[in-house]
Amino acid sequence: MNRFISYDDRNALEAEMPYAARDLPVTIYGFLARTAERFPDRPAISFQLLSDPKSHATTLTWQDLLERVTETANLLRKLGVGPTDTVAYLLPNSIETPVVLLAGATAGIVNPINPLLDAQQIAGILRETRAKVLVTLRAFPKTDVAQKAAEAVALAPGVTHVIEVDLNRHLRGIKRFIVPLIRPRVKRRGKARVLNFEAATSGEKHTRLDFDDIQQDRVAAYFHTGGTTGTPKVAQHKYSGMIYNGWLGGSLLFDETDVLMCPLPMFHVFAAYPVLMSCIASGAHVVMPTPAGYRGEGVFDNFWKLIERWQATFLITVPTAISALMQRPVNADVSSLKTAISGSAPLPVELYNRFKSATGVEIAEGYGLTEATCLVSCNPVDGVKKVGSVGIPLPYTQVRILRHDDAGHVHECPTDEVGEICVANPGVFPGSTYTETDKNNGLFADDIYLRTGDLGRLDPDGYLWITGRAKDLIIRGGHNIDPAEIEEAMLSHPAVAFAGAIGQPDSFAGELPCVYVELIAGAQATTHELLAHARDHIHERAAYPKHIEILPELPKTAVGKIFKPDLRRLAIKRVYDKALTGTGAHVSAVVEDKKRGLVARLAREGNVDEAAVKAKLGEFTRPWEWE
Repeated sequence: MNRFISYDDRNALEAEMPYAARDLPVTIYGFLARTAERFPDRPAISFQLLSDPKSHATTLTWQDLLERVTETANLLRKLGVGPTDTVAYLLPNSIETPVVLLAGATAGIVNPINPLLDAQQIAGILRETRAKVLVTLRAFPKTDVAQKAAEAVALAPGVTHVIEVDLNRHLRGIKRFIVPLIRPRVKRRGKARVLNFEAATSGEKHTRLDFDDIQQDRVAAYFHTGGTTGTPKVAQHKYSGMIYNGWLGGSLLFDETDVLMCPLPMFHVFAAYPVLMSCIASGAHVVMPTPAGYRGEGVFDNFWKLIERWQATFLITVPTAISALMQRPVNADVSSLKTAISGSAPLPVELYNRFKSATGVEIAEGYGLTEATCLVSCNPVDGVKKVGSVGIPLPYTQVRILRHDDAGHVHECPTDEVGEICVANPGVFPGSTYTETDKNNGLFADDIYLRTGDLGRLDPDGYLWITGRAKDLIIRGGHNIDPAEIEEAMLSHPAVAFAGAIGQPDSFAGELPCVYVELIAGAQATTHELLAHARDHIHERAAYPKHIEILPELPKTAVGKIFKPDLRRLAIKRVYDKALTGTGAHVSAVVEDKKRGLVARLAREGNVDEAAVKAKLGEFTRPWEWE
C-alpha cells in the first residue's frame, strides 16, 4: 500500500508510470480471480439479516465468492446473457447482491436498480437497458420488493427470466419456519420464467467459467442516476473504470487486514466501486448490516456494537447517517476504527467535530459521481484533512474548474474562483457517459473533461471545495445565490439536524430563497427563531430565506442526500395554491416531465375562472397544465 498523506504522494504515484502501464486485470472476473488466488481463505463479504450484534451472519471467503460468482455467471450465460445483454437486479443488500453484481458484469452488463423506485420507474429502466434477466427478492415480510418487481416485469416484456433470492435462508431458529407461513402473495403477469436463485446457481459449474472471459475492455455496468422521481438517466461503466476505483482503494487505503463497515446500498456506486472494488483489489473484508443498511431496523441503535463485533477499521458513511449516529451514545469499544470515509453530500464542520469528539476518529470526506464511475477526490486519510473540502484529486485524475459563458466560450477559473468542476480520469467514458446519445451532447469540455454540473473551486493547496450544484443555484432577479450558504447558516443552529435550501417560484424575482429544515430528535425551535437565526448568520441580504418550514423529516435518497426535487414540489404547490386563491382551481400534484422539468398539475373546484388562472400563473416561469 502506498503513502497517501499529501499532494506529493499523489504525484509520486502518478510519476511511477502511466496508468495504462500498470499490471492490472482487464476484466472483473480476472480481478476477482487474482484476489481469490492471493487470499483464498480470508473473509471477503459478511452479511447480517438482523441488526442485533449477536445475530447470525453469513460470510464468504474470497474462494467462496469466486465460486459463487462463477456458477452465477454460468447460469446467466445459459439463460442467453451475452457480453452486450443486460442482467438487472432489484435487491437490497444481502450476501447474494455483490455476487450478482460481479457475475452480471462477467456474463453481460449488470444493471443495479434502486428498490425504492416505484414499479413504473423500475420498468422504465428495464426497458431502457433492454434487460433480459431480473434478479430480485422472493416475497418476504416487511418488504414490497417482490411485488414491485412483478409489476415492473409485466411492463417490461423484454425480461425473459426472473431469478428470486430468498432471504429466509439467512434466518435461524423459529423465525425461519414462520416466514413461509406469512410470506406475502405476489401476483404475476407476463411470460417471464421464475427461478430460485439458490437452486438454479447451485446446479451450475463453480470451478471454472463455461465461456471465454474475453480479455478486452467493454461496458459492463449500467447505473441509473438521480433519486426517487422521474425516469433516471442511465450511465455506462467499463471494466477499466470499475477496476480503477478498486485500484485506488487497494493502493492508497486498504489492505487484506482491513474490515469495512458498509451500510450503504449495493445498487449505488459508492458501495459498488470505492467499497466492493477496493476490497477486491486489496483483499479487505466488507460487512453489510441488514438488507436496508442504515435504514434497517435497529441499525443505528446497535451500530457501535456492530463496529465492535466485526472489529471494523473503516466506516463508510454519509452526513445524514453521521448526524443520526451522533444522536446516540457511543456504547461500545470502537478503538479498531482508523477512520470514517464520507461521501454523497457536503459534511458540515460541526458534524465533523462532534463525530471526532465522540469517537476519537476523523472523517475523510471524498467526492465522486455516477457519471465518472465514482471516485474523483478524497482527503488524505493519514494527511491534512481540510474539513469542508473533498480533498485532493486522486492519482490519474485531472480536475479543472471551468466557466462557460453565454457565447459558448470556455474559461479556466483561477485559484479559489468558483466554476463548474470538470473531470478526466480512467473512470470517465468520453462521449458515451449515458446510454441515451442525446444526453451526452454538451457534456464534455475539450472532448475528455466530464462537466459534472457541480460548482466548486481549487484552493492554493490543490484541495477541491464543492460549493453547490449548477442546477441548484437560486437565481433571484438575475442574482445567483448558492444554497449552501443558507444551509450552512441553518445548520449552525443547535436544534437543526438537516437543511435544504431551494428557490421557490416568485412572480417578480423569478425565484426567492426558501429553506426546509428537520430538527434534531427532541429539539424545539419556531420558524420565527430560525428566521432570526438565518438573518444573523447569512452574510448576503439577497440570500435571506423568504420562507422557512419545519418538516418532521426531509426527503432523502437511499444514500442520504437531501432530495431537493421533493422540496421544490412542496414549494411550487404552496406558492401556486396561494396565487390561485379565489379562482376555483388548486394544484393537485407537481409531476416531472422529461423536457419541461417539474410541472404543476391543476384540478378544478366547481366553477373555475380560467382567465384568472391563466393570468395568475402566467406571472410565474414554471409550467402548468390541467389534469
